[in-house]
Amino acid sequence: MSAATTKTLDVKKSPMWSSGHGHDVIATRTLGFWLYMLSDAMMFTALFAAYVVLGHTINAAGGPWSTAVAHPSVAFRETVWLFSSVLAYGLAMIALKKGHRGGVMLGIAAAILIAFGFLGADLHEVADLLRMGATPERSGFLSAFFTLVFYHGLHVIVGIAWMLVMLVQVASLGLTENVVYRLLNLRLFWHFQAVMWVFMFTFLYLRGAIV
Repeated sequence: MSAATTKTLDVKKSPMWSSGHGHDVIATRTLGFWLYMLSDAMMFTALFAAYVVLGHTINAAGGPWSTAVAHPSVAFRETVWLFSSVLAYGLAMIALKKGHRGGVMLGIAAAILIAFGFLGADLHEVADLLRMGATPERSGFLSAFFTLVFYHGLHVIVGIAWMLVMLVQVASLGLTENVVYRLLNLRLFWHFQAVMWVFMFTFLYLRGAIV
């Protein structure tokens, strides 16, 4: 491994925090990750479109309808968990900007623990639906509903795993250029999950509870 990839980045003086228009490697590599995020957004859009198309009583096939499976109060608790995790990671990014390695680790650890709270609430909701007989194969509507829930949940699991990896890397490698680049991409990924959850909360739970 070359010295260029292992050197610790002076975060305070890095161009990525500068207000100028200079070109830097981290910004270029982050742009590449934005392209991946756009493709993921298109996947979410397709799933939302499928949910809207299947969101008619005829597609319930005599099974539970949205008013029976969409519980805004439960989803609101999940919202609090997820947004709190995003806030904790945001605090880690503030510490990163200041070059505080310990603050970065503390923020990531808090984000991980809170994210497990969201995941636990999400799994509890799914278990309740399965117990009442609202299974994905029951109807086209439920298939679309569970696909969106599972797809977002999978992203949360990936985010938790990614944060665990970054926690180890920050502890062992410090704030090197590659570590900072990965932390910034993780910030994009984690904030994106919060944005997608806003759409899910609106379409699946709020809209579903009154349709």
